[in-house]
Amino acid sequence: MSTSNPASALNSGDSVTDNVNQTYVVCGCKSWNRQIFIDTIQHYPGRWHYVDSPSLLTTDWLSQIQPRYIFFLHWSWIVPAEIHRQYECVCFHMTDVPYGRGGSPLQNLILRGHTHTKLTALRMEEQLDAGPVYLKEPLSLQGSAQEILIRATELAAIIIRHIIEQQPVPVPQQGEVVAFKRRQPKESQLPDEASIEQIYDFIRMLDGEGYPSAFINHGEFRIEFTQAQLIDGQVHAGVKIYKASTKDNAS
Repeated sequence: MSTSNPASALNSGDSVTDNVNQTYVVCGCKSWNRQIFIDTIQHYPGRWHYVDSPSLLTTDWLSQIQPRYIFFLHWSWIVPAEIHRQYECVCFHMTDVPYGRGGSPLQNLILRGHTHTKLTALRMEEQLDAGPVYLKEPLSLQGSAQEILIRATELAAIIIRHIIEQQPVPVPQQGEVVAFKRRQPKESQLPDEASIEQIYDFIRMLDGEGYPSAFINHGEFRIEFTQAQLIDGQVHAGVKIYKASTKDNAS
């Protein structure tokens, strides 16, 4: 794992899992979420369930298994209020909340020049990313979006272990709220004015599963960029060229 040196908070104290409910659910919609569950999380003490679709996360099923925690590694759907009100739902957000509440945190952080952030475990509430915080751990923003997201999931797995063993009480967020706006596909077009370093950052921040790649339009063609490397003041990248559809040009 890339998180070979977790903060001391993750290694302190004795486990309090004896004689408590040890049924847990992990929700994830990305390939690396399932992989970390298979490789690591399911081997933790307790009874573990993995859910990759909102159609499976039903109140009927949850009432049968009665989980102690429901962990959301990466989830693209709104969790019904009857679930997060009844069960302790823990989600992970890639900012030092209340700074950076909202959408597209990875891209918004890189665009603002951040090279490091915090992965925050917080309790899910009605207001997005506004719940009390269990734990925050440092997270590097180096590499492609895919590499960063995998690194964050590895760190989340370590935090999950800490939460089930220590059962910390989350504390309310403090400080000024800075909200991020979710980015739209059309915003993936490379900016006309940018330094070579900014172009590199722009390409890599979108280079991940499920994200619209950085692109430029050239006549009737769209040129997409991935796998960016910054070498001797130049950006080297993989390129895909295809005839853009009307939908592409409108996005």
